[in-house]
Amino acid sequence: MAAPRPRRRPAAVIFDMDGLLLDTEPLAARAWTDAAAAIGVEFDVALALAMIGRNFGDCAAMVRKRYGADYPVDALLDRWHTTYDAIVERDGLRLKPGVVEIIDWLERNAIPRAVATSTRRERARAKLAHVSLLLRFRDVVGGDEVACGKPAPDIYVEAARRLGIAAAECIALEDSEPGVRAALAAGMSPIMVPDLHAPPDDLVALDVLVLPSLHEVLDHLAALPA
Repeated sequence: MAAPRPRRRPAAVIFDMDGLLLDTEPLAARAWTDAAAAIGVEFDVALALAMIGRNFGDCAAMVRKRYGADYPVDALLDRWHTTYDAIVERDGLRLKPGVVEIIDWLERNAIPRAVATSTRRERARAKLAHVSLLLRFRDVVGGDEVACGKPAPDIYVEAARRLGIAAAECIALEDSEPGVRAALAAGMSPIMVPDLHAPPDDLVALDVLVLPSLHEVLDHLAALPA
C-alpha cells in the first residue's frame, strides 16, 4: 500500500531532530568511532550509520548483536556521550538548511509543531535550547518517554496525543528510514528529507514523498490548499 500523501495543509507538523533540524548525524557517527578508539576496541562505521534514527537502548542492542557478549558495550556507551559532547562543544551545532524558514511559515499559519526524537528528552531540550529552537515547539517527545523506539509508532502517537490532534491530520518530517516507518505506523503522512542515507528501495516502492531539503518541504506545504 502506498504511503499517504498530504492533500491539504496539515493540522500539525512533527519534526525529527537529529539529521532533520540539526546537522548532527556526522558528529554522532564520528563520536562512535572516536569512543571505540579511546577504549581500544574495534567499531564498524557502517554500524553507526545503521543506528541513525534509533534510540539509545536499541543502539546498545545493535552493538551487542554485532560484537557479542564480551564486547564492552556499557563502557562504549558512556564514552560515546562524553566524546559526542566534546565534539559538539568544539564544532558547535548547526541547523539544517531551511529550518528557520519553515518554522516561521508554520507560525505565521498557526500550525502547531512538536519534536519527536530518539534522543532522550532532556538532552534533546538542551540541544534545541542551544540553537534557540526549544520555545518554537509546543512539546518535545524524547526516546526515553516511550516503550518502543522508532520504527515503532509510539513516539509519533505520543506527539500527536500531546498536541491534541489526530495522527492522520499530522505530517511527520524525517531524515531516516526508522523514523519514516514510525510515522507510517502511526498513521501520519511522512515527508523524508534524507541526510546521510538515500531512501532504501522498499521505501521508494511505498511512494513516500522524498524532498531534498526543508526549503522544498516548505514550498510543498505552501502549495497545498488550506
